[in-house]
Amino acid sequence: MSKIPSPRGRLTKNRSLNDLTWLRVGGPADYLFQPADIEDLREFLRDLPADVPVFPMGVGSNLIVRDGGLRSVVIRLGRGFNGISVVDNTVTAGAAALDAHVARKAADAGVDLTFLRTIPGSIGGAVRMNAGCYGSYTADVLRKVTIVTRQGEIADLRPEELNFRYRQTDLADGAVVVSAVFEGPLGDPGELHARMAAQLRKRDETQPTKDRSAGSTFRNPAGFSSTGRADDVHDLKAWKVIDDAGMRGAKVGGAQMSDKHSNFLINTGDATAADLEGLGEEVRKKVYETSGITLEWEIMRVGDPLEK
Repeated sequence: MSKIPSPRGRLTKNRSLNDLTWLRVGGPADYLFQPADIEDLREFLRDLPADVPVFPMGVGSNLIVRDGGLRSVVIRLGRGFNGISVVDNTVTAGAAALDAHVARKAADAGVDLTFLRTIPGSIGGAVRMNAGCYGSYTADVLRKVTIVTRQGEIADLRPEELNFRYRQTDLADGAVVVSAVFEGPLGDPGELHARMAAQLRKRDETQPTKDRSAGSTFRNPAGFSSTGRADDVHDLKAWKVIDDAGMRGAKVGGAQMSDKHSNFLINTGDATAADLEGLGEEVRKKVYETSGITLEWEIMRVGDPLEK
């Protein structure tokens, strides 16, 4: 690999990523960089040779890192990138701020960003993946995002420049989200907190929140909406076609499709990334055989398989 700059922040060579993902699997990154501040990040990216790949990583809540690891510099933001401030109905949050914390602090100030409360992840990931639930999406409330480009330049982007889609945006490769500005409708703080508490109860009743998972494994199948609307309206649920294929509770090694919610892929304790991805692919195969539907992964899978 080309010569790597020496930053003020923490740079670790051959850093295993398995403890940085919710599924607790994954091989090493060539380097893990945790910048001290935005200027440190900017200078590092500016000086990093152009042939060195960059992978921005949040809290690893929606991610499988394959067992062979990542041939890139993984950038993970921490302190200095997790501030949250509220003025009127405008919320500014650092990319490392947890979605749940942003929702709570916004509610304290009477700003409704309650849909973020049950989303496991950080604001950078929410922007990049257009995270959403309960019919609300990040795209609905985002007003501005600040990034550091792969060339080390700081830029502000408007929502229309991101071309938001279901779990997708057009952020450039290697661009690192550092903060975002949201506008939410005003509401009563007590009512907003009560709504979030109800959402949490419902989530805990229906999802395996105490297991090692990465949220929904597959997208709900598109093109099956009785309303005729495109893509974001899904009357047919992934868990239903997984159940119909007989894959609820299915296992490969230490990986299992949850008995509680069959669209949740869980690490029962000793799964490898290959177990998890292999089980997911087996589910996709069985669903296609039984229903003709090709499920699309919602979990991001990156890196190299382990060489045998």
